[in-house]
Amino acid sequence: MSGDRNVQTEARLWLAQRVSAMILGLAVVVHLGTIIVAVQGGLSAAEIVGRIGGNPLWIAFYAVFVIAIAVHAPIGLRSILNEMTSLSPRRVDLLCFIAAAFLAVMGYRVVRDFYLIGGGA
Repeated sequence: MSGDRNVQTEARLWLAQRVSAMILGLAVVVHLGTIIVAVQGGLSAAEIVGRIGGNPLWIAFYAVFVIAIAVHAPIGLRSILNEMTSLSPRRVDLLCFIAAAFLAVMGYRVVRDFYLIGGGA
């Protein structure tokens, strides 16, 4: 029974990493495209914050971006730590959970603050 559960967990983690990678791929393209358009348009940082910062759609986009990062990166870190260290699987999982929580909290704070700086309520 324990082996089946482990296989299911690994399969779910594999799927979560692949789905988050697809989201990240699209999000990076949109993010970089937005930067290129803004820079070529001669917008200042203040103008960019004014246009994007208070916009709920952009904030939702960046919130999804942060969630995808918080899912994707710790799963990859988990694989690396399992292969490259002698840490127990439970310790690796704990470290990766902490990494996921850290990325999610810090990312949320950046998105929230960007929204507020841009004039969002």
